[in-house]
This record gives sequence, structure tokens and C-alpha cells, in this order.
Amino acid sequence: MKVSILQMPVAFGRPEANIATLKAMAKDAMRDKPDVLVLPELWRLGFYPKPIAPLADRDGREARQTLALLAAHYGVNIVGGTVANVATDKEGPKVYNTCFVYDRLGDLVTRYDKVHLFSPSGEAKDFQPGSQLITCELDGVKCGFAICYDLRFPEFIQKLALSGIDILFLPAAWPESRLTHWRVLTRARAIENQMFVVAANEAGTDEQGNHLAGHSAIIDPWGEILAEADTEQSILTANLRPVLCRHIRQDIPVRADRRPELYTTHR
Repeated sequence: MKVSILQMPVAFGRPEANIATLKAMAKDAMRDKPDVLVLPELWRLGFYPKPIAPLADRDGREARQTLALLAAHYGVNIVGGTVANVATDKEGPKVYNTCFVYDRLGDLVTRYDKVHLFSPSGEAKDFQPGSQLITCELDGVKCGFAICYDLRFPEFIQKLALSGIDILFLPAAWPESRLTHWRVLTRARAIENQMFVVAANEAGTDEQGNHLAGHSAIIDPWGEILAEADTEQSILTANLRPVLCRHIRQDIPVRADRRPELYTTHR
């Protein structure tokens, strides 16, 4: 499976400009004929205008239409980063940080709403948390999804891994001030869970003017970095061989040797 990350420089609060950037970068990326395009977190608005609700995408309509058309036009799977997505239920409108995933026909395969919300930034007040772990198959390969802050919760990532995924897709808007954490944790999650990690970060600045880290990366189950960006606009491409996951799991049978009966906290 050939995967391309679009490390987008996001224009803060300007969806039309960001959609234009996405289309131009997708066109460039398709010259390498990837099987999957991967976008960063909140690529439509940046991370993130406040109040978010007036600028959020109603039912993800604009983003979903854009992603579906690109997927069908190029015949490529798309892991659509995330968008601020307003959904209305009986309690009124709620904003979710949502990843939409499309297949080569432009059909929606699944969606994942970010589970862990970063309270220091106000995200936990401005967004509604998701409540489900999500996996799906893309071209016959089982994949899982996490978003930015989810990376810091190893139990969450491990539960995805134990469901049988070979690739974790991780859109993010990770700040430069915590770049060391980004680089260490993405590799650690790949190694400890014996899977590929495809980590797509933004370039540019966030709502408070903090520089985003960039350094999107594609990491194999040994923790080897197959491709890594710097802080600028970039397209990263690498070939993933899911059979490598099975070889490594046979050579180092971490899953078979687990002692889950000892891992529950007792008080």
C-alpha cells in the first residue's frame, strides 16, 4: 500500500483557501499514484478559531463533498484529516472533531470523532468527545484511526492494535514546542504495537500564533522512519508492506505473551 501524507500549510480561518491548497497538493501527490491520501487535523480552518461553531462545517457537508469528489476523481482512498463538524441531535447542535474516510469510488467508508480532547486549549469545552474506537479496511488492509492528543493514551492505541489493525492513521495539529514528544510517541506506538503509524501533521501556526511542528512521518513496525517532513509544506510518500507486521509479531510475540489479568488497576 502506497501512502501519501499532505502536510498542508493551513490558512487560519479561511476554508476556501485551504480547500484550494488541498486540491493543488492532491494533484501533485497523485503523480506518485498513491493508494491513500492522508490529511492533517482541522485542515479546513486551522487549530482553531474561537468560537468554533459559527465557522464549523454543518454536518461536514463541505468537507465531505470535497473529499468524495477528490477520491472519485483520482480513484484513491482518502483519510480526510479532521474537520470541525456540527451535528444536531435532540439536545441541539454539537461540534465534533471528525475524520471522514473515503474509498476509491468516493463513498464514505467510516468516520471517527476525536475521543480525547485537550483541556488546556479549551478543546474539551468547544468540542463534543467521540465515544467509539473506529477501524475499517482500505484495499483489504485493516486500519485504525486516532487524532493528535489521542497519541498520548497508550491504552487507547493498544486497544486499536489488538483489534487487528496493521496501520494507524493519525491526523494532528501538534505544536513545535512539543516536537520531541511527537517524534518519540509516534515511534513508540509503532514499536510497541508492531504496526505502521502514518502521522500527518499541519504546517503553519495555530489560533494563539504558536508554530506547528510539521514533521509528519511514516513509521514502520520496527520504528524505522520511512519518510519524514520538516516544518514546511510537504508531500510524503512511502510503500507499506502489511506482511511485515505479521513477521515481526511472530518473531517478537508480544501479544501472545501479554498478562492482561495483571494490568487492571486495583484500589
